[in-house]
Amino acid sequence: MGRLVMHVDMDAFFASIEQRDHEEYRGQPVIVGGLSGRGVVSTCSYEARRFGVHSAMPMVRARRLCPQGIFLPGSYAHYRAVSQQIFAIFARYAPVVEPLSIDEAFLDLTGMEHLMGTPLAYAQKLKAEICARTGLVASVGIAPNKFLAKLASDLRKPDGLVIVTPENRQAILDPLPVGRIWGVGRKTEQALQGLGIRCIRDLRLTPHAKLAASLGGHMASHLLTLAVGQDDRPVAPREPAKSIGKEVTFPVDLQSPEEAEQVLLELAEKVGYRLRREGVKGRTVQLKLRLGNFKTYTRSRTLPEATCYDEEIYHVVQELFRTLGVKRGIRLLGVSVSGFDNDVELSLFAEQAQKKDRLYEAIDAIKARFGEHGITKAQLLRKNK
Repeated sequence: MGRLVMHVDMDAFFASIEQRDHEEYRGQPVIVGGLSGRGVVSTCSYEARRFGVHSAMPMVRARRLCPQGIFLPGSYAHYRAVSQQIFAIFARYAPVVEPLSIDEAFLDLTGMEHLMGTPLAYAQKLKAEICARTGLVASVGIAPNKFLAKLASDLRKPDGLVIVTPENRQAILDPLPVGRIWGVGRKTEQALQGLGIRCIRDLRLTPHAKLAASLGGHMASHLLTLAVGQDDRPVAPREPAKSIGKEVTFPVDLQSPEEAEQVLLELAEKVGYRLRREGVKGRTVQLKLRLGNFKTYTRSRTLPEATCYDEEIYHVVQELFRTLGVKRGIRLLGVSVSGFDNDVELSLFAEQAQKKDRLYEAIDAIKARFGEHGITKAQLLRKNK
């Protein structure tokens, strides 16, 4: 038998925990997120979704759509504790578990047929144990690969269970909108629609050359592979990172400090976003710079307090860059953060979030929904004009 992958996704996780813990919230539209004027929805119950509320929506709009909703700031330390319970259950059901977020994961069931019985029975058993131990409901997808398993878990929410096989794979895929394909964001979907491609069947029947002319050869191959349900990515547990960084090599050497600082700002944004996604802060910020003659400089600074904020990272690497005094001929730039402080809880998840944390919560929710370029600094927008 081939690969067998399960994707488990907790349904409306934060809101469901609140409804579980507060009887008066059950059956009511519950909306969790930043309650300030610029706050955004982290998640909402299915009762709230009937009014058009969804994650990453500005809280002001959510209040207009659902004025009768129960609006909560969230208890993120509590949510993490519940998540740990759920992941402990996952670990008993599969030898390899790949976390995707606080409330979803891939489980590799390959080679477990003699232990689990049928995939259907095994998934039902897992769902029942999660519900019995936590009082929460999960949706499950089982398929030959990660792409299909994740797609399947989303088809019959809440409390869904869908199994994709080689036999039913294309019948499930073909009618779905192309936006359901992994890697297809809003811009790509619009480009595909401009080619008359609206569902996965349309995509599957489109010649590679036609797609490549509009989207490039790599993206065309990627989309056509997924359109027939193929995905070779392994289920891989995350190893704790010792540092988080990003670097870029330029096709043409940069010839001005202004260009370099714009790139450093973009790199700092990417590193900050990854730090917050991983739930860590670091004390040591490092700049890496390579010249056209391949001479390489690294400079670092250790901060008095750990950080995960874009502007703090940027200000450090900007100062380090200016100290080097390099004016031109820059082949590579890199930014990284290390020295993670395990004793510092990310204030993004603290009960009394500060103003800066609420801002980054809003920024990250937008990036999670629309991609890392869904929101960016004004300096970068000016650079790209």
